[in-house]
Amino acid sequence: MEKAIPDRLTTLGHPQRLALFRLLMRRYPDQLPAGEIAAALGLKASTLSAYLAALQQAGLIRQTRAGTSLLYTVDMAAVRQTLDYLWLECCRARADLCATASPPDAKEPPMADRKYNVLFICTGNSARSIFAESLLRKIAGDRFNVFSAGTRPSSALNPFALKVLVDKGHDIAPLRAKNTAEFIGPDAPVFDFVFTVCNQAANEECPSWDGQPVSGHWGMPDPVQATGTDAEKSLAFQQAYGALKRRIEAFAALPIATLDRIALQSAVDEIGRQTTEPAP
Repeated sequence: MEKAIPDRLTTLGHPQRLALFRLLMRRYPDQLPAGEIAAALGLKASTLSAYLAALQQAGLIRQTRAGTSLLYTVDMAAVRQTLDYLWLECCRARADLCATASPPDAKEPPMADRKYNVLFICTGNSARSIFAESLLRKIAGDRFNVFSAGTRPSSALNPFALKVLVDKGHDIAPLRAKNTAEFIGPDAPVFDFVFTVCNQAANEECPSWDGQPVSGHWGMPDPVQATGTDAEKSLAFQQAYGALKRRIEAFAALPIATLDRIALQSAVDEIGRQTTEPAP
């Protein structure tokens, strides 16, 4: 441990290795291929390979194989071990010195039983995040205030997405494409949950939200990128809606008021691991 922790801190002391680690943290629990990481960070393959090797050697990330592809994800056990060490050994477990940290063994109380604020983010805010907003509002609007936004929002909602929502009986009147900037500042809601529902949005540096919301990444294919006939495009939107519906139903079923933050984060991550493939 005395050697592992300094090695990890030294490894993260390099700006681009830190950026790589932060990307994998934002995309957790996803396992990313090297090509996608390189594209997101603008790195050459050889440079990325060296950074991945350094993070692996420090024990901060894990590599798995899927067919011929190598996939990378954060080793959360090692991350928690590192944070525990910093809290106990460096801060001496003194909350007065490290006020923003929580003791590693502290059990946070469950969230109060109230109406929770939820934000769904994707890049364009024209389909997937709009689906998620509409679904949660319809399924459990009595328990959640629901919002959606885009990191680079479209000027209008996608017509295929709107048709799916109308066909499913959703009220589309309050829907519009919005920028995440609308939810920053003193008058913005304080969010209890923030979810990214597209990989591109999760790859980007999003704001640090006030209130330390529980965050999750529920990435899925972009139906806007579907090609072919109108029927084939429509099918892609139907499948995206169905995959999000399963996740939203699972989220709405969580006994939020009885779960502490660690259990709630674990449950949110588990929902993110659910397949996005259409049901047979």
